[in-house]
Amino acid sequence: MIATRFPVPSRDRYEPMEVDIGTYVPRVADQELKERLSWSGGVLVEGPRACGKTELARRVAASAVFLDRDKQARSMIAVDPRLVLEGKTPRLIDEWQVEPAIWNHVRHTIDERAGRGHFILTGSAVPPDDVTRHTGAGRISRLRLRTMSLFELGHSTGGVSLRDLLNGVPARNPEVELSAARLAGLICVGGWPEHRRFPEGQALTACRDYLENICRTELRRVDGVRRDPGRIRRFLQSLARNVATCATVSTIRRDVADPDDAMTKRTARSYLTALERLMVVEDQPPWSPRLRSRSRLRRSHKRHFVDPSLAVAALRAGPQHLLRDFEWFGFLFESMVVRDLRVYAQAMDADVFHYRDNTGLEVDAIVDAGPDRWAAFEIKLGTGRIDDAARSLLKFADRVDTERCGEPAALGVIVGNGYGYTRKDGVAVIPIGALGP
Repeated sequence: MIATRFPVPSRDRYEPMEVDIGTYVPRVADQELKERLSWSGGVLVEGPRACGKTELARRVAASAVFLDRDKQARSMIAVDPRLVLEGKTPRLIDEWQVEPAIWNHVRHTIDERAGRGHFILTGSAVPPDDVTRHTGAGRISRLRLRTMSLFELGHSTGGVSLRDLLNGVPARNPEVELSAARLAGLICVGGWPEHRRFPEGQALTACRDYLENICRTELRRVDGVRRDPGRIRRFLQSLARNVATCATVSTIRRDVADPDDAMTKRTARSYLTALERLMVVEDQPPWSPRLRSRSRLRRSHKRHFVDPSLAVAALRAGPQHLLRDFEWFGFLFESMVVRDLRVYAQAMDADVFHYRDNTGLEVDAIVDAGPDRWAAFEIKLGTGRIDDAARSLLKFADRVDTERCGEPAALGVIVGNGYGYTRKDGVAVIPIGALGP
């Protein structure tokens, strides 16, 4: 189990962390990057803009070129790209998608050189021509970097390890006190590295500016399509209202449309595709286990922004709005927990799904780490619904065909605060302030 590396402050509301901005804050992905470089010719680090990709890579890189701000390097790629690739290794090529042609030159250089760990590429958008990305198979490993989890930010002790839960270790942790006001602040500020030093108001403004840039410039850059910024804003607002739900494309487009501006399903899908390529949204796919019963699985994805702070920013909300609307607060809390589970699960080569069937039975998060190694979690902001959540998990576990899927390594209810413990029925109760990798 991971030790309490980061102390959890006792303050009752969100305040900026007292940090030395020149000091790098360890990320769960640090070790992932090093491991991938040890066996792959190169590693592509992908993630939304401002999530910390460059700083992560610079901790390991021996030399670097920054294509988004080095005009000479961009010009040289058309003349003699090998000059851009020369340098001590691992060599960082930052924002490679600015000059997508560099991809194949990296691939060929890896083929020609002996050894491993030659290049680190970072990117905050997927280039329009996706064909160039598939040619890296077997040469370039892909690592997804998300915004920072509560553990990385220092707001979780990590006393209940996801890895340990998947290895059958019972949950056990002293009481964690995270008030509703503090959780609301953490959700609104988000896991953006730079926001650690911002007062709450500045962080909220930064999130709104982030989305405004997407509306005005970023979305067009990713696919070259002109769109009305106001329409993009309405689309993002609809996603924010439907965060952590299985809202269909039809539901979203009807929500966006007005009497004089109907949106087709094809247009709505193009918006989602562009936002996915910018890595601003990251939907949660359904889990498809073998079932003992005749229940039919639902195939809808759950809607999530890459960080719940963007949902808050889309509706120009703040902590007080969450505290006045606990239903939406609960959905945002679920989205934050899913973000953290994704960060921790990726480190053990696992994925995060959700479950929903035609009888109305739902499970908020399934962490699948491969054959016979999975765990199911319900996510509840308050502790008053633990009993109901535990009953749902036990009903779900009884419905899964464990002869084919294996027994669950853990069933757990992730809550906003309180103690970490395992109930008599075997269901763990896990405060988010104790959850870690």
